[in-house]
Amino acid sequence: MPTSGTPKRKPSRAPELALTVQYGTRSAQLPSRARLGKWVRAAVGKSACIALRIVGAREARRLNRCYRGRDYATNVLTFVYSDRRPLAGDIAICAPVVAREARECGISREAHYAHLVVHGMLHLQGFDHKNERDARRMERIETRILGQLGFADPYEAEVRGERREAAKARLRASRLTPHASRKHGQ
Repeated sequence: MPTSGTPKRKPSRAPELALTVQYGTRSAQLPSRARLGKWVRAAVGKSACIALRIVGAREARRLNRCYRGRDYATNVLTFVYSDRRPLAGDIAICAPVVAREARECGISREAHYAHLVVHGMLHLQGFDHKNERDARRMERIETRILGQLGFADPYEAEVRGERREAAKARLRASRLTPHASRKHGQ
């Protein structure tokens, strides 16, 4: 029996997650299903049903051309099917683009994969970077989540060399990923 006049609260439940990880490429140094799942769980704030697919350049280019009208392979595409609970969507991450960008920025592939998983997960939850205010908000959330996972701030301005700085500027200018968002029936 409670002794105070405050009613007991039900403990908050962690969001339920149905995650499918697919490997559509045989690239070297791909993150494990367990590692990808850890990054998804760190970024999910709502119950969700998600397919996360690691793809090759050909598939990424085809998806980007088909859904965004851009004829090149991009690092990550997010497809939102339902923004109601549970969230439903797909995230496609292009392994060759991740490897190239990580090399250009002087960061590990693991750190870049983690960043792109978190980035895609935030898009699934309605975050975007179409204007400067929203971009800064999304970057702060990404940085916080990545920090909790033990990764450095991907937007940190520390210069480790001209090539890395130029690559970071290019990534930042593009806001990493113009995501694709297609809901069923639209």
